Amino acid sequence: MRLKHIKNADIDIKKSKYYIENPEEYKGKYKELFKNDNSIHLEIGMGKGNFIIEMARRYPNINFIGMEKFDSVLVKATKKLNDIELPNLRLIWYDAAEIDNIFNKEIDTIYLNFSDPWPKKRHAKRRLTHENFLEKYDKIFKNTKNIIMKTDNRKLFEYSIKSLTDYGYNIDEISLDLHNDEIDIVETEYEHKFVTKGNIIYKVSVKK
Repeated sequence: MRLKHIKNADIDIKKSKYYIENPEEYKGKYKELFKNDNSIHLEIGMGKGNFIIEMARRYPNINFIGMEKFDSVLVKATKKLNDIELPNLRLIWYDAAEIDNIFNKEIDTIYLNFSDPWPKKRHAKRRLTHENFLEKYDKIFKNTKNIIMKTDNRKLFEYSIKSLTDYGYNIDEISLDLHNDEIDIVETEYEHKFVTKGNIIYKVSVKK
């Protein structure tokens, strides 16, 4: 899907008090940024921010970081935060392919919400649950490796289950129809759209 260019998106993002401008400088030092020893949860591909913002609201004793590759999307999240005070939230404009350049053994949980499925076989290495990315996650997890994934794409879900378990992850929880299995769900923008259309949402939580 082609993203619409938003004029001055980069400038507006950098004005946000939630934006981490030079994340490489905080590698291994995010506790100093948050000024506490609370666990750190990371959403890769945070989109317009609905999920990560609501999670930060609900769980003030957890530090949340949202990462997004596209400025035209991230800027919409920063605008939502203009009049909100969430000291446990920060945002990073960065490509997940380079994630091990900005974190080092300090992440407790990774959220992969409605990631690009990259359906063509030749693009499999771009999927966020491909072995190449799982190897990078190994470098940034603090202790227990915990990944929570949601998607409406059945083929990506099946691929991810195999990739994760082949890599040594154990399934902690799984749902083949999340919105019929759970009640109090923190939705992403895509999730709300898909559920409204009647799409089934899949979810898995794995640990290693």
